[in-house]
Amino acid sequence: MKLNVNRFARAALLAAAALLASCGGGEQVQTFIPSRVIALGDEFSVINTNGSKYTVNALLSGSSTLFDCAASPIWIQTVAANYGLVFPQCPGTTPDPASRIYAANGAMVADISAQIDQQLNLGGGFAGGDLVTVLVGANDVVAQFQQYPAVGEDQLNANLTTTAAALADQVNRIAGFGAKVLIVTIPDMGLTPFAGDRSAGSTDGNPALLTRLSTKFNDALLANLLNDGHKIGLVQLDEYLKSVDTAAINGVSGAPFSNTTLVACTVALPNCSTNTLVSDAVGASWLWADNRHLAAGGQASLGSLALSRAQNNPF
Repeated sequence: MKLNVNRFARAALLAAAALLASCGGGEQVQTFIPSRVIALGDEFSVINTNGSKYTVNALLSGSSTLFDCAASPIWIQTVAANYGLVFPQCPGTTPDPASRIYAANGAMVADISAQIDQQLNLGGGFAGGDLVTVLVGANDVVAQFQQYPAVGEDQLNANLTTTAAALADQVNRIAGFGAKVLIVTIPDMGLTPFAGDRSAGSTDGNPALLTRLSTKFNDALLANLLNDGHKIGLVQLDEYLKSVDTAAINGVSGAPFSNTTLVACTVALPNCSTNTLVSDAVGASWLWADNRHLAAGGQASLGSLALSRAQNNPF
């Protein structure tokens, strides 16, 4: 079964247009068309060898167990497909695709240097025609959060500031090789189901602390990136997710998602499919697959945001 995520993608493009003015957008003098996409980061950007992804997976027609890696694409697939590119994990009919995924399940900022080195040592390095996508840091925020209250918030913030600055250094390093980079801010983890109940007066979870930690990470990342839109494009996933969360909670007519607080999957990722959803999670209308990862509609929206940035950034 293939999910129809087109209307969510269109909604994301509208949101992207609103964000462009605030994150370095501009017209390209000459259209940048990458020769390959190189994906770094965590499980948000992973396609497994069996075609599964860390979202709500589509199934091959007539099967209840086999995944269709091309359907319900994750965000890096959306970006790559616009340029006629695919990844070896989901090649379709393309022999020996040039694009690469080094992103890994559970990866943290400390792993990005090694992912870059993999490309340098095994993939022929980086070139001006490369578009490198980077999304990582949510696992770092969770790891710091889980030390609370044994470790105080001030120290957690200091740790995340250092971590985010280290990520910015790696992004700047990639840009220094001549590649173009799309860097994505992490979601506000205080708005994920992982944060617990967000109703007024609830003591379940700690969404406010997770929000502050996420903000600290994103702010430090942005503060240390090279301020050069010709090399680095910023995708503000955190701001987009805040806007759709507000729309859903307030019952705004035409909101991209009907539910932004609960999880759609009844089994653990990456084994979740259209056959393993809670009864109300129809189509792509729920934002979250599990308590920390985007469902198919969320991935489609992120893909549209990232593609809009790639097309409008003055690379």
